[in-house]
Amino acid sequence: MLAAPGKPPDTPNLRCNGPSTPSTLIAVVYHLASTYLARRANGGGKPLIQNITWTGRIDVPRPIQRAKRRHMATRFADARFTEQEALQFHAHGKPGKLEITPTKPLTTQRDLSLAYSPGVAVPVRAIAEDPSTAYDYTNKGNLVAVVSNGTAILGLGNLGALAAKPVMEGKGALFKRFADIDAIDLLVDTQDIEAFVNAVRYLGPSFGGINLEDIKAPDCFIIEKQLKELLDIPVFHDDQHGTAIVVGAAILNGLEVAGKNIEDVKLACSGAGAAALACLNLLVSLGMKRENIFISDIAGVVYKGRTELMDQWKEPFAQDTKARTLAEIIKDADVFLGLSAGGIVSTEMVESMAPSPLIFAMANPEPEITPEDVMSVRDDAIIATGRSDYPNQVNNVLCFPFIFRGALDVQASTINEAMKVAAARALAELARAAVSDQVASAFHGLRPTFGRDYIIPAAFDSRIIWHIAPAVARAAMDSGVARKPIIDMEAYVARLQGRLDPLVGWLQSIFEEVKADPKRVIFAEGEDPAVIRAAQAFLTQGFGQPLLVGSEQRVRDSFKELGIAMHPAIELYDTRRSEHHEEFTDYLYRRLQRRGYLRRDCERLVKNERNIYSALMVAHGYADSMVSGVTRNFTSVYRDVLRVIDPAPSRHVIGVTLAIVRGRAVMIADTSIHNIPTTEQLVYIAEEAARAARNFGLEPRVAFLTYSTFGQPRGERSDEVREAISILDEKGVDFEYDGDMAADVALNRNLMKLYPFCRLSDTANVLIMPAFHAASISTKMLRELGGATIIGPLLVGLDKSIQICSLGARDTDIVNVAALAAYDVNK
Repeated sequence: MLAAPGKPPDTPNLRCNGPSTPSTLIAVVYHLASTYLARRANGGGKPLIQNITWTGRIDVPRPIQRAKRRHMATRFADARFTEQEALQFHAHGKPGKLEITPTKPLTTQRDLSLAYSPGVAVPVRAIAEDPSTAYDYTNKGNLVAVVSNGTAILGLGNLGALAAKPVMEGKGALFKRFADIDAIDLLVDTQDIEAFVNAVRYLGPSFGGINLEDIKAPDCFIIEKQLKELLDIPVFHDDQHGTAIVVGAAILNGLEVAGKNIEDVKLACSGAGAAALACLNLLVSLGMKRENIFISDIAGVVYKGRTELMDQWKEPFAQDTKARTLAEIIKDADVFLGLSAGGIVSTEMVESMAPSPLIFAMANPEPEITPEDVMSVRDDAIIATGRSDYPNQVNNVLCFPFIFRGALDVQASTINEAMKVAAARALAELARAAVSDQVASAFHGLRPTFGRDYIIPAAFDSRIIWHIAPAVARAAMDSGVARKPIIDMEAYVARLQGRLDPLVGWLQSIFEEVKADPKRVIFAEGEDPAVIRAAQAFLTQGFGQPLLVGSEQRVRDSFKELGIAMHPAIELYDTRRSEHHEEFTDYLYRRLQRRGYLRRDCERLVKNERNIYSALMVAHGYADSMVSGVTRNFTSVYRDVLRVIDPAPSRHVIGVTLAIVRGRAVMIADTSIHNIPTTEQLVYIAEEAARAARNFGLEPRVAFLTYSTFGQPRGERSDEVREAISILDEKGVDFEYDGDMAADVALNRNLMKLYPFCRLSDTANVLIMPAFHAASISTKMLRELGGATIIGPLLVGLDKSIQICSLGARDTDIVNVAALAAYDVNK
């Protein structure tokens, strides 16, 4: 769709794919109409789409009679990324997703002597005398091997060991992100079980635990069993037990909501692979009766006397029954557990189930039955899937990082049934607890409460680590497999709470909030290749609708050169052909006529300056927010923006930058506006930065940085900081602050303890820089030398949401900034 020149369309536009039905068409029209009217009523941006091209079905929110459960997300109409984007993500910079970083200084001859020869001989002898000291002198206690032979990669099948490496690296990244565990991938290029076991067993001394992954059944059962017998460290096949733990937690809570006892319910399972059998075995450990569990696999119902495709792992679940089909065993079942294939459950089967049934359709990417289809015939169903675009996602990331965290922290010799049960019960209990502000914000303003659509925590809930890991550690101690019991459990929980900075998770929840309320974001430099890629990604990731400013032909040529099909929802605006010339020129002339501008000067700016045109689009409500800065420096773009947009009432404009490195995040201010702030400017910079931190869900602890620490050595800048502290004292602001202090004192807990009078309760997470040049230098050094992810500088305090990227920003950085523009950090 091309909307330039001219005003954005006022009517929705939608293309639908898949098999169509009358009920689906009604639901689509209802969704479009309700969205359109709601946005008009709220004075919001224009609807995203114009015209309906019907080529089949698009899945949409439930019909009107199901509206009470409308925080269920809609299905994706388009892929969230292209294959090219996925390849670029993995190839950019250092290829892959992991690297190894030394934890000790290696800068002097003495450092080298201690780290290697001759100093390394001392811990070598100590470990030879007492092997348990390996946990004290090496990384063994925080190192997990992620091991696969690539015989069952995701849903792709047997593609070989090397093809499994991207998945195993990803697993390692999740270990680090969610539990601060170092992981290394080991790809064993053999399908011979004995050879695989021997390869892993002889590498066992290097690691504190083994995570088996993507190994086909029944090989995985044999491999895990043999390695657990041969090794004295935890061996855990996540495809089996991780899934089982999350399923167990969700079923416990689902039955609680349904008012049923686990001992009494009937379960029908579709699928008899590794994950399905592990789920059933854990459910038996949780109290479900084996005689109430019925399985159907590719050969039909698992019954006593069946010989086809039977093995020692299925046999315990063979029932004395005449039923031979899934439809027969699902009748009157209280629980359906699906770990098989998409689309195999019909609405008639669902109708035949018991009251308030639990339907866990976890096949990916297509569930055994969609939640929409379930809700078309049942009001009382409790539904879970394996997908992130529906509530109650059964996701292994809710389990495996944290069960390993607890096991490693007590140096467990294994992960036993007691530890798995403890993890499942802890995860279930967390879903019943009061929902934190962090989780509430990710549910788009709806604070979820324990019930049908919230029976399991979300992956971005930062509380998971200190709920599951301690439960697992206690179970390991109680069952006698812990070699290093935790004496002070409260102190252990406190350490877990501080292990990961919650801001990283907050960014994800912010992005989820943007997806729930997509915005029209105008990209001022629409001809630039990086901007085009970012705009396409912004759309396909579900953040909203991109508007590109530039010559129509040049933009279309750029899309062709990049090999990207231009999505019809992307709008193009050519400043020289716009129907808004008169409207925008009049508005700009009223603002600038007493600043030396003639009307023809303003007309020339509207036609020729894309940043001014884009800012005018935002000022007049044709776009919700604006992104620029990729091809022009910050100062130039900011000067153009100020000709159109004012600071918000009683606010001051500053720049803040988010720096995220090794799971730790800080906000830095002012990084773009004030050169050398005065005392008064330092005060409002701190207030605006604290406000911005809270908008990101971070309780601010503000440190005013200088080269001195609490007056030593004393200088002009430190005097101004102390004056700013006095003013904040008089104002009685509601956030923690202190200074003057050096950066290492602000960020290092041990150094901060040397100053017991310091007002900060912990290390600073908001840093107020003494000058713009110091802020700019430090953030760029963090990115280039420290490998930090830098987001910003973000403009805070404007009346409209305008964000300026760094000159030459990459497409991924532009997408992040555009999403934050859509979120509006000023609110």
